Amino acid sequence: MADQWVFKSETYDNCNCAVNCGCQFNLPSTHGYCQSAYAGTVVEGHFNGTPLAGLKWAGLYKWPGEIADGGGTRQIVIDESADKAQRHAMDTIISGGACVPLSNAFSVFGSLCSEYLETLFLPIDLKVDFEDRTLKVNILGVMRGDGRPMINEFNGEPFHIALARSSGSFEYTYAEIGLGSTTAMGEMDMAFEDSYAHYCVHHFNQDGMIRQRSRLTAWLDR
Repeated sequence: MADQWVFKSETYDNCNCAVNCGCQFNLPSTHGYCQSAYAGTVVEGHFNGTPLAGLKWAGLYKWPGEIADGGGTRQIVIDESADKAQRHAMDTIISGGACVPLSNAFSVFGSLCSEYLETLFLPIDLKVDFEDRTLKVNILGVMRGDGRPMINEFNGEPFHIALARSSGSFEYTYAEIGLGSTTAMGEMDMAFEDSYAHYCVHHFNQDGMIRQRSRLTAWLDR
């Protein structure tokens, strides 16, 4: 029997593009090459009989040109608190395995990499507030990052903007947009500042992306 799993993660992504990130607006990248850092916490999930809720993870990617041209490098980091079965499950999912090919972001981005660095199991210090669009993440010797909302230059208040994807997305249905800064060390050496960032829910299973209203849209009911 094929693996049965669910992966629902509240996820932050910061890339080196300007706020009109080409991946989101079907445009070329800002600088002609792509670098990206994900950090998230699984809020619901299992892999067959293995529970995954509460585990943190990170994914670092860089491509020498446009993502679609391939040739990227990937580094996965998984919470060191994960046991052996959880480590296998998380690594399988984030590597883009055990699913319909190209049915979620991990599978798509993984297919466009040619170098896969060894998965690391390390402490992940992650503090995030999705409503305020703030984040701090630190993985000693691997990466550190900060996320913040955009600020309205007219009144100094946080500027609220979001993307909704009713179809055509392999990553999310809804994302809150902000700005971020990331520094990665070692083999994934890269750095970008005050560039595109978003806060979303990755909700996948073995068949692809699960389309369900994100809790991030709660403001619509106020």
